Amino acid sequence: MIYGEKLLKDKLDLIDSLQQLGVACHFKKDIKCVLTEIHESMDQILMSTRDDLHLISLLFRLLRMHGFSVSEADIFKNCMDNKDDLKAKLSSDIKATLSLYEASFLTKEGEEKLEMARDVTTKYLTDFLQSSKNTDSRLKEHVAHALEIPLYGRGTERLHARWFIDQYKLDEHMRPAFMELAVSEFNLLQNAYKKELKETSRWWTDLEIDKKLPFIRDRIVENYLWSMAFVPELKHAHARKAITKAISLITSIDDIYDVYGSLDELEAFTHAVEQWDITSIEMLPDFMQLCLRALINMVQDDSDLVLKERGLRITPCLRKAWTDLCKAYLVEARWYHTKYQPTLEEYLENAWISMSVNVCFTSAYCINDEVSANDLEQLLHGYPNIMRVAAISARLSDDFGTSSHEIARGDVDKAIQCYMRDKRVTESAARQGINEMIWKCWKLLNCENVGDSAFHEYYRNVLLNIVRMAQCFYGSGLDGYAEPGHKTKEQVISLLLKPIEI
Repeated sequence: MIYGEKLLKDKLDLIDSLQQLGVACHFKKDIKCVLTEIHESMDQILMSTRDDLHLISLLFRLLRMHGFSVSEADIFKNCMDNKDDLKAKLSSDIKATLSLYEASFLTKEGEEKLEMARDVTTKYLTDFLQSSKNTDSRLKEHVAHALEIPLYGRGTERLHARWFIDQYKLDEHMRPAFMELAVSEFNLLQNAYKKELKETSRWWTDLEIDKKLPFIRDRIVENYLWSMAFVPELKHAHARKAITKAISLITSIDDIYDVYGSLDELEAFTHAVEQWDITSIEMLPDFMQLCLRALINMVQDDSDLVLKERGLRITPCLRKAWTDLCKAYLVEARWYHTKYQPTLEEYLENAWISMSVNVCFTSAYCINDEVSANDLEQLLHGYPNIMRVAAISARLSDDFGTSSHEIARGDVDKAIQCYMRDKRVTESAARQGINEMIWKCWKLLNCENVGDSAFHEYYRNVLLNIVRMAQCFYGSGLDGYAEPGHKTKEQVISLLLKPIEI
């Protein structure tokens, strides 16, 4: 089927609105069908839309987001071959500029047109905001929001849906039925989230870790925000609760390695985790016994649930993930206690595990209904490369936002300090270099997000969401773990406490 330009625009705008409203999950098959038809008619479509930069950019973004193979050279060849022509279009059409800017975050390695487009559109959008000639307040708000949190590259689905619903109410093309669905969906999820948070909070309170170990970070709400970002759909309640519990123990154990434990105690704790033997707990100090007992019991509970529901044994995968994490923590503890200064390469080779993405991902992976025994066997023998890239990106974002605080608290140098030593540059230059490394990770992740990938869409989305949340949480200066700030409280209120009124 070949779409006329108006019908094509209507279809793409509708798909885009459904995604931003957070209700696209209800129309997955329909959206896939429409995009498949469009993809099969690309040659004819591009001939009829060659001068519409907004439409072409939207088409490119949606196809790439849904895993279709599309070439920047083919789609943008009539719009971006001449840099002067592109600048003329951008200077006269801010909507097209914004659309191209959003599309540029799906760049893959070697796509020079989109690399250039990202830089140029960022400049034009920034100039637009700073200009006193522009009086369109709604458009300015959209531009400001995009510059802070691009649609694909950063942010989280539910946070963006909360913001977009308010914007959609004022849209002249607003469809009341979809507006009502979005509000109902948001409020339904909010009620489910609140119930899950109560359950995990009760679990955390019963453990009494925060009372018996006052040096740890007590951040159960922030931990739940992460799980919401990773797996936002209603059907993934088990995964959200498992991830929240895992992150709560991750932060506690991380603080033991960073702040409280002696090197000998940390060696013993790591060995006990590796042995995974409840009888070895008695050999540890009381504060470590509490954490290890909680860890083993939590993994056992998750494993019993999956064994009962699907007959699969997930303990080996979870045990491996936690053992690898504690070993990585121990490496950093040895560096700190011996005052060893790692190179950036050494640091990242260990830090992509110490970021704990492997534990969060493994928890989400094993709890998911679609996991098979073969999937578990493959995970047991090695983490996929896409997880490594996602973990490095998340680690760099974390270091970018929190390194100064963590070093002052008592921790090894982070990526920025390693970069400064390796390259012999200033902190400002190092931060620029780290930003470039984060962007390179994004381009590698975009290469993996294709429909014929051997990696299931659910798991790709979990990893992409981990990276998005890391950049949102640390990149905007939130750092809710170090000291819960105003933005963190705003998120909690909007996502968990305040329903939307129609």
